[in-house]
Amino acid sequence: MARPGTITRATWMAALLCSLGALPLPGQIPAEEYAARRDSLAARIGTGVVIAFGARTPVTDFGPPTQLPAFHYLTNYDESDAAFVLVVRKGAGAALLFTTPVEPRRSLYYGQRPDSAHLESETGMHSRSLSALGAVLDSLAKAGLPFYSLADFEDADFATQDSLTRGATFLRAFAGRHPKLTITDAHPLVNQLRARKSPAEQALLRRAAEISVEGHLAAMRLAAPGLHEYDLQAALEYAFRRGGASRPAYGSIVGSGQRGTQLHYMKDRGPIEEGDLVVMDAGAEYEGYAADVTRTIPVSGTFSPEQRALYQLVRDAQAAAEQGSRPGLSAQAAEDSSFEIRARGLAALGYIESADAMMDPPWAADCTARPRACRQATLFTIHGISHGLGLAVHDPAQFYAEDRLFKLGDAFTIEPGIYINAAALALLPDTPKNRAFRAKAEPMVRRTNNTGIRIEDDYLITEQGLEWISRAPREVSEVEAAMRELQP
Repeated sequence: MARPGTITRATWMAALLCSLGALPLPGQIPAEEYAARRDSLAARIGTGVVIAFGARTPVTDFGPPTQLPAFHYLTNYDESDAAFVLVVRKGAGAALLFTTPVEPRRSLYYGQRPDSAHLESETGMHSRSLSALGAVLDSLAKAGLPFYSLADFEDADFATQDSLTRGATFLRAFAGRHPKLTITDAHPLVNQLRARKSPAEQALLRRAAEISVEGHLAAMRLAAPGLHEYDLQAALEYAFRRGGASRPAYGSIVGSGQRGTQLHYMKDRGPIEEGDLVVMDAGAEYEGYAADVTRTIPVSGTFSPEQRALYQLVRDAQAAAEQGSRPGLSAQAAEDSSFEIRARGLAALGYIESADAMMDPPWAADCTARPRACRQATLFTIHGISHGLGLAVHDPAQFYAEDRLFKLGDAFTIEPGIYINAAALALLPDTPKNRAFRAKAEPMVRRTNNTGIRIEDDYLITEQGLEWISRAPREVSEVEAAMRELQP
């Protein structure tokens, strides 16, 4: 069916239902793998005690609790108000799970939690009441064992702002009772383990990506002038849930026009207007594992010549990074190649003076140590191109290590972008260097103002090399073809 110029909400649900198909489900991660993770952590600790707190009971009615990634990684226990203790001696660990029973009346609202016999059978860990945690840790501290903690922040990206958690409060009081005790951050050790994805984890990531692709296809087939960003958000997230996802992996970003130049725009309320590009950054979470996919689409169904030129630059930059993302190759080199393609392209199109031209940036930057932060192209290509994927949408990856090399088991994104926005030029300090930059850029910025473009895909590094797992349309012709189809 040909895609009309406009569409009403009365017709889009039927089209969405027709466009979605069922996909096979991967197997779950076995209990033996969780036990092996705890054994690997114990081997790295040698001797000591690891203490971790899980998620709290939500204080709103906007959904069930979501377990903290590191806690889930080691326990596979997703109920709230729990703690995990690993007592390690000579590289061998004994795991204890401290849980909170649900009060009888409350259980009629929210359900029972598994008892200790069930937990031991399912997880291989002994369990006790959370009320016993303090006495157990006091006893271990008196034995002179070193302590390690996994902070219970909601998201590692905001760890420094998430300082008043239950775990932080508990450990502060615990350290006060044992002033000679040293507590070491265990996250670097656990992150090393989380960075390499097992075959079972890879299967879950593939499924999360497949579901995400279905959502992006549904939104592409729906998009038309006269709708709003929330219509596309609804199409995306409906497909996620219908595909078996527990929730979006992060706040869905659907930004049309100027709002598409705001990297983490999540209000998704604005109108979708003829001639705009829409940036859709949305991924599904499946069995705790996050996908992260972005597509940029033209509301009118076809890219204008100026939009096409910028879009192709981003796609070429992504392809260059893909070529450099292989086992044993440098992640920094992959990012550098992506940036240089965009810098040369922006210079050729007239947005910057030259590929190497410098500016006086509107942010603190050491232009000697990090010259890229002060290059003109950076103003329009503000973010990096890659991050790890897994139990968090920004998960540890092996190429974060000092050698910056891709390795077997890495899971990650490649997501170059270009954002043309007069507001960015307005941020520049008034210096001779920046006046020359503005004089060059302003004519092109006026012509294409409020143009945001990002293409983001998900990848695994396996024995066969680089595997692209988020196969939504991304070439110009593919995107335009998908948007011509209202339903299969």
